[in-house]
Amino acid sequence: MRVVNLSEQNSVLNQFLREIRDVNIQKDSMRFRRNIERIGEFMAMEVSKTLTYQPTEVQTPLATATVNTISDRLVLATILRAGMPLHQGFLNIFDHAENGFLSAYRRLNDKGELEIVAEYMAAPDINGKTLIVVDPMLATGMSMEVGYLALLRHGKPAYTHLCCAIATPQSIDYMRKALDDRQDVTLWCAAVDPVLNDKKYIVPGLGDAGDLCYGTKIHLSDR
Repeated sequence: MRVVNLSEQNSVLNQFLREIRDVNIQKDSMRFRRNIERIGEFMAMEVSKTLTYQPTEVQTPLATATVNTISDRLVLATILRAGMPLHQGFLNIFDHAENGFLSAYRRLNDKGELEIVAEYMAAPDINGKTLIVVDPMLATGMSMEVGYLALLRHGKPAYTHLCCAIATPQSIDYMRKALDDRQDVTLWCAAVDPVLNDKKYIVPGLGDAGDLCYGTKIHLSDR
């Protein structure tokens, strides 16, 4: 699995990352969502440089022009709910992509161990297509793995891009082992933070991306 850390090179992406981390700017949920979306747009442009292109002709009012356009058949998938703004950013760029959606949440099993449960999925056939899976926070890597493996039940993609805003070294190592270091997968990170704390939150991170986007949620156990 190839890993690309976009923050290793300075770009305007750093501005979006700074703002989603800032506790004062986070109070504006609309701006937070838009910054996640802009990160998605930036990452999509970077991913687009790795895709396959073919020349196509287009008629202008004066003559025929030849333009290289993407020939890959794209499927864009996200993990609900925090992934929606990042998904939209990618969709703004890859506006012809098919789309898939998965639910995944954390819970403790009978042994007191953290596990990820996926209960819902709606996705197209991905056989022979280029699959792009987006999730803003790659803390442990377990949600991304569960989502990716669930999508593989809909076919075998020609290539897969896994994309997140912030990852940890632990999640990257986990994904390498979980995917057996596959050569047909690239993991894209806008940034890699150094610490995963005992509650499995990324530090410095930014907090709960889903809550910052859409407000706090009520757990069934809270009722």
